[in-house]
Amino acid sequence: MACKNICKLCDHLVISQAVTYDSGVLTINIPAGSYENCDKYCLVISQAIPTDAIVGAPVVITIGEGTVAYPLLLCNGAQMTAGTLRTRTKYSTVVQTSATGGSFRILGKICFQQNNNLQSINGTAPTE
Repeated sequence: MACKNICKLCDHLVISQAVTYDSGVLTINIPAGSYENCDKYCLVISQAIPTDAIVGAPVVITIGEGTVAYPLLLCNGAQMTAGTLRTRTKYSTVVQTSATGGSFRILGKICFQQNNNLQSINGTAPTE
């Protein structure tokens, strides 16, 4: 059977260009372009997460050479943190805009969420 040469990637597949950690914030840079309100985009983190990134660091997205950072939110609206992010993983997101900015929101639950909760509390300060 001959190839019909019709293979293509989805127009809304977005592959990160860089992942950086600075001033307590993990930043994912995606290609320049206009990301439409209410449109779904599949975001793939292709770079390694910097080893110095702390687990609780908020995750934001920048677009191309732009300087505005848009928060990456979980499906419940909470800020996504570096501890919940994995490389080479596809995250289905939707863009949500407001009059002054916007955000990227994860659709559905993510497979892995690191849990740093204490096993129990007893009235004394936790030890490492």
